[in-house]
Amino acid sequence: MTMMTNSEYKRKLFNNTFRQILLCYFIRGIKSTVRSIPKITSVFMIVAVFVVTLFQQNNNHKTETIFVGLNKLTQFSSIFLIIVLFASAFIIMMILFGKPKCARRYHNDFHRCGMVNSAGESPALIERTKRRNSRIEKLVFFSKGLPLSLWNDNKEKIESSLNLSIDSIEQGRDKHHFVVYAIDGCYVLPERIDWNPALISNKNSVLVLGESLANTVEVDLSKIPHLLLAGSTGSGKTLLLKLLLMQCTKKQYCVYIADFKGGVDFNKSWRRHTRIITESDDLTLCLNELVEELHRRKRLFAELDCTNIDEYNKRFGKQIQRIVFGCDEVAELLDKTGLDKKEKNTIALYEASIATIARLGRAFGIHLILATQRPDANIINGQIKNNVDFRACGRADNVLSQIILDKGDASDLISKTAQGRFLTNSDVLFQAYYFDDSKGW
Repeated sequence: MTMMTNSEYKRKLFNNTFRQILLCYFIRGIKSTVRSIPKITSVFMIVAVFVVTLFQQNNNHKTETIFVGLNKLTQFSSIFLIIVLFASAFIIMMILFGKPKCARRYHNDFHRCGMVNSAGESPALIERTKRRNSRIEKLVFFSKGLPLSLWNDNKEKIESSLNLSIDSIEQGRDKHHFVVYAIDGCYVLPERIDWNPALISNKNSVLVLGESLANTVEVDLSKIPHLLLAGSTGSGKTLLLKLLLMQCTKKQYCVYIADFKGGVDFNKSWRRHTRIITESDDLTLCLNELVEELHRRKRLFAELDCTNIDEYNKRFGKQIQRIVFGCDEVAELLDKTGLDKKEKNTIALYEASIATIARLGRAFGIHLILATQRPDANIINGQIKNNVDFRACGRADNVLSQIILDKGDASDLISKTAQGRFLTNSDVLFQAYYFDDSKGW
């Protein structure tokens, strides 16, 4: 028994994988043909040619008139050959129908960036579909020997080679299939996207923030109750905070805003729709009220066997208002540096109240939207930060990015001159809508 050389063995593996890919294309081609009238028409035309040819063959005893050069074949052999040719044409057509656009180009591009297994096989594109009303495409690749971790580690290399902006990479139906959600690399986020009132969500608990490469970025407060925003001066942090708080007022939430800069960032429109807090004593009363309201709702829901505010409103046809506490610079609120003992005790009470709301507020419809530009890990304690599931960081240095996102990516991915550009703790880069409150609501 002769031993195969390494190149022969790789060729055998390649041929085996190639047959599997062709089978995927063939099956996909049949499925797509069933759903496409033009493709069905093409198949019927082939069948019609096949039937006519057979009919002519049965009515012609001279085999030389059927195929040039085959005059020595019997009529049976000619019919068999026609069947084989028809079957081959049908298979080739189904494979072509099932082969996604750019499959060959992506195959070559993966080779260019070195995404190949030990047999020299690169991932093969077997499905390509576009989401409705979205720029994003779903790309399904078949690949052996390239684990998901390797795909994620080489994300930037794949983006550069395939000219794509990748939103996410997921495992497919098994370990040989990988799903990549991406958009064309030619599309880039605009530097500014103006707010339009039509953008506000119809869902009561949903707030929109901006647009990523893939789609609209939004937060559902019934699932992610608290938000933490960060960014250096001029990053657009305050504008994003205002955008969110404005939507809260439009949805008839009860909104409290702590602003120890004297409320200069919030004009008369805000004072008509929200409660602006600029003094320490008022803030103490406000936070105490919120904690008391939280415990009141807790007792009420327990008595009525309701698990959360949405269930209560749905069951009893009542509308308990959601409450939002916003703060433009939470570091100023919680900083104990240089304070005497009494003042530190007051800050500790603030911290305890905010931590209680962060821990229990979701079910009872009491939410926090906090913002900061201070790169100080000691300001926002772990209990508050760990209960804030949505965090976004704008233009910032590495320290602030590490504090907010637990990594320095915001410093690396966001230009030092960018305004309104944010990166979330789930790695979504987005451009926040620009809301100009000076023009009125």
